[in-house]
Amino acid sequence: MPFPANAQKESALVLFSGGQDSATCLAWALAHFGRVETMGFDYGQRHAVELDCREALREGMRHQNPLWAERLGMDHTLALGALGDISETALTRDAEIAMAEGGLPNTFVPGRNIIFLTFAAALAARRGIRHIVTGVCETDYSGYPDCRDDTIKAVQVALNLGMDARYVLHTPLMWINKAETWNLAEELGGHDLVTLINRESHTCYLGERTALHSWGHGCGKCPACELRRTGWEEYEAEKAHA
Repeated sequence: MPFPANAQKESALVLFSGGQDSATCLAWALAHFGRVETMGFDYGQRHAVELDCREALREGMRHQNPLWAERLGMDHTLALGALGDISETALTRDAEIAMAEGGLPNTFVPGRNIIFLTFAAALAARRGIRHIVTGVCETDYSGYPDCRDDTIKAVQVALNLGMDARYVLHTPLMWINKAETWNLAEELGGHDLVTLINRESHTCYLGERTALHSWGHGCGKCPACELRRTGWEEYEAEKAHA
């Protein structure tokens, strides 16, 4: 569906984990929609510290942009412990991160994004929201099948049929890599927004926030940290040669 011409009169719900991607998506939504709410999920993830990062990011965006401060609405946190209970993954268990049988990393939580979007749609129905924004991406990611464009389009069809609605699922990062995601943040909010996301967001699968690197907090070794570091280094290199 084309982006609505009257988007600034409409509302959006952002799936907001507290990570780099979802923080960038929040800024994107605030730049486009008249009212924006956020939603996080506590499913027993090892890196649950990400949920604690959300308020600093929201407050930082409020402070940096008065218009965004007016547009930013409620934050919602939903407990989905059952998802962690039934998931035998390195994100929900104390296990070494590795490739699993079938070629997927064992950090893949089966059904996670499908479940998240379903609950987001249910909340959106109660809140009178039609637009749902998620930071999934199949350009620069860990190979999760529920991050693919085809999956999101299929979920949108299922939600609209099953709920007799006209939801639009937006994926601003679907076709860009991590360096381009930093560029998008800069386009949306300049250097201040890039610095905010770099310092306050959380990506590390192990929940490590002791060490602060040039690219942000993290263990520096897990796949999420490697993607974030590589993207930051590419972003910095592009700026240096611009």
